[in-house]
Amino acid sequence: MFPLARYRFEFQVTRPIRLPDYAGSMLRGAFGHALRQLACMTRQKECSGCPLTSTCPYPAIFAPLPPSDHALQKFSQIPVPYIIEPPDWGSVILETGDLLVFHLVLVGRALRDLPLIILAWRRALSRGVGAGDGTAELMRVMHCGGAEAASEREIHRPENGHIAAHPQSINPHNTDDENMTCATLHFHTPLRLQKNGHALAAEKLDARTLLMALVRRASLLSEFHANGPLINDFSGLLTRCADIRDNTNLVWRDWSRYSSRQQQKMSLGGVVGTWTLAGNLTPLAPFLRLGEWLHVGKEAAFGLGRYTLENQRSEDISSKQQESRDQRGQVIEVEKVIE
Repeated sequence: MFPLARYRFEFQVTRPIRLPDYAGSMLRGAFGHALRQLACMTRQKECSGCPLTSTCPYPAIFAPLPPSDHALQKFSQIPVPYIIEPPDWGSVILETGDLLVFHLVLVGRALRDLPLIILAWRRALSRGVGAGDGTAELMRVMHCGGAEAASEREIHRPENGHIAAHPQSINPHNTDDENMTCATLHFHTPLRLQKNGHALAAEKLDARTLLMALVRRASLLSEFHANGPLINDFSGLLTRCADIRDNTNLVWRDWSRYSSRQQQKMSLGGVVGTWTLAGNLTPLAPFLRLGEWLHVGKEAAFGLGRYTLENQRSEDISSKQQESRDQRGQVIEVEKVIE
């Protein structure tokens, strides 16, 4: 079992909120600011040098410190134990009375701080977010056990203050995956897989890069925030990845955000679309399943690299050629046949 849970936060807007094309970064900034105000006891400007760093929930959740030494490599930073899944792409103004809905995935020990995290979100949205400092009031929190609506359950309303007991782990080993030979990943938010600090374009991506990014992310999150690394034999999985064939129908999607830490506007982007994998995927199936919750690639904390997984049989994929066009009407990809 892997310790994680997904929650849906439902807020009612009390002062109009302007959501940018992609609200993940905006929500993350508001959450981090509110969490620090709630958790910090010393009121230092920076966490470095603070005598309470090892026990304070703020760095543990929002900015975990990397280990001083590690068997694999020297880390300048480690993955955070949360993933914000913002509203769908597209700028919009939410008027008073409208609902603002987004999801949050928590991993490992961050689950113990759910009461504090809920309070931080309440404070963040009550104090104002986005251009114009729009505000909203928390209506309820839902636990989302899976893709089916029937698996959702209300666990909290602010008026009663209680958080109902609910599952906080999933089993990534699905019996349907025991003979997985083909799977399609539908990327809904930009996937940024990097090399030498630069995001790779669609034509530079390959199955091994994607699969090992999934394995590495899940293993590091488990090691630093849960019960230890999931796998030690990375070389064995790497060898298996070499036999996986793939077919992509991916396009580049750009967007930009303002970094308050770096005091500058940053242009970010990644690929969206479908990525089909074929071969012996059974050993990698648990990581493909976990990726639906954990996302993959850079900036996953504010929702990039989100996908849904479609497990298929390779013989069910018909040979076809499909010409796709982007919003400007330009040809962007010709789907290739998986041989």
